[in-house]
Amino acid sequence: MTKGVTVTSSIITISGNTTEAAAGVMEQEEVPLSLDILNREVLLVYAIDLNSNSPDALAATNTDVRASLSSTSRTTVGTIADTNVMGAARKSIRAAGFVDGGVSFEDISPETPTANALDYIGIVSTNDFFVQVQGGNNLNPKGVDWRMWCARAKVTADIYAALVQGETLSA
Repeated sequence: MTKGVTVTSSIITISGNTTEAAAGVMEQEEVPLSLDILNREVLLVYAIDLNSNSPDALAATNTDVRASLSSTSRTTVGTIADTNVMGAARKSIRAAGFVDGGVSFEDISPETPTANALDYIGIVSTNDFFVQVQGGNNLNPKGVDWRMWCARAKVTADIYAALVQGETLSA
């Protein structure tokens, strides 16, 4: 474990579902954590799983469903290139130019380190995290089932200040 970080709980999971209110309109869910900020409590994130609905199979139309989980609020669905995004997923159907609805496929990042290579994949230092989902060119609203494996921890004052500032500036 990293110096200055003391784990104070066993592994916990936080799960949910986030669904668009209307097809093609990004939905963001704020998930409260109730961290003890006075005692510099943070959430160590060990793994994230995002399982989005399949896009609609429409003849001659490209469709997709994108989802992300971030440490701060976003106005768009993020990618792993964004510093505040801890996990992202995308399912797509490329049917433009075809007479049938195509076949769905999923984009993943197999280069992601596994749990045996890292102590944790991210830290949430503020009192919430956010899940975003948005479909593209679908007729029906789309959603994402998500799960995060994490643990509560306390950090030193200098680490806490750096984490909160970094998280706030990445918003």
